[in-house]
Amino acid sequence: FSADGKNVPCTVIEVGPCVVTQVKTLEKDGYEALQLGFEDKKEKHTTKPEQGHFKKAGVAPKRHLAEFKGFDESYKLGDEITVAMFDGVEFVDVIGTSKGKGFQGVVKRHGFGGVGQTTHGQHNRQRKPGSLGASSYPSRVFPGKRLPGRMGGEQVKVLNLKVLKIIPENNLILVKGSIPGAKGAYLTIEK
Repeated sequence: FSADGKNVPCTVIEVGPCVVTQVKTLEKDGYEALQLGFEDKKEKHTTKPEQGHFKKAGVAPKRHLAEFKGFDESYKLGDEITVAMFDGVEFVDVIGTSKGKGFQGVVKRHGFGGVGQTTHGQHNRQRKPGSLGASSYPSRVFPGKRLPGRMGGEQVKVLNLKVLKIIPENNLILVKGSIPGAKGAYLTIEK
């Protein structure tokens, strides 16, 4: 609830703690970035190369790794980044993979109207796309034509979500509105 008593719909996101597992440098890697690891996993489920990678950083094996550019150079291997970095931030962008919806037709996928009750001579094709190509020239369907197909499961970025509250003791951040992906999915949050 807001300060004036209004009910605000929000999403609770667990943010970290993330551990610096690799520091990429311009001399060695050709670009500057930080590799962060999130969520511990058992050593028996970790490959030998991954075990060496995490041992070099001096941290436990992590389930999810991601690279971020634009961090200051003060971070070293094994440093922890928590939700406290979002203190004073009013809006964030959230990147995630949207829920997969399987193979869908044009009415659901692209918002086509279908023919509904006005059949135009059709008796069983109310939700079909209709005619596709041009005439004998060009004798083909152009690429990019909106047709039925797999829907969802794409990377989606939701911009300017308002940060309602930060709970540092539980590493939680509350943002106004919805975010892409299923429950328990991994997200990237940008200032």
